Amino acid sequence: MTTKFHIIALGAGLCFASAMVAQPVFAAPSPIKSFDTDNDGTLDLAEVSKAAEAVFDKLEKDNDGTVDRKEVGARISKKDFAAADPDDDKTLTKEEYLALVAKLFKAADKDDEGTLDAKELKSKAGQALLKLIR
Repeated sequence: MTTKFHIIALGAGLCFASAMVAQPVFAAPSPIKSFDTDNDGTLDLAEVSKAAEAVFDKLEKDNDGTVDRKEVGARISKKDFAAADPDDDKTLTKEEYLALVAKLFKAADKDDEGTLDAKELKSKAGQALLKLIR
């Protein structure tokens, strides 16, 4: 009986494992494909800014024209938030948010071509930038 049980359990396990392997895995679209409106394979500052504006509008829940630390959550580090808040009012206007986006864009644009490719988006500045536009 034990042997019969083991054979049934093994068969069930193999069926489960093969079902798991057979499931297709869909990756999220690349940020370039998501935001590259001119389809040139890179992101320029206008494309990134447009995406950032949409994110800001989504985050800005209380209709006061600003986002605070709670509204941005983990998208912006405390250090970057403080640096992006020149008037030290503990909030960011859309202009301040977009200035941070532009700063990170420039830092990620290592070849200074005015566009970001997939490699540049993988940099520390590129990853921080992606948090602001997704």
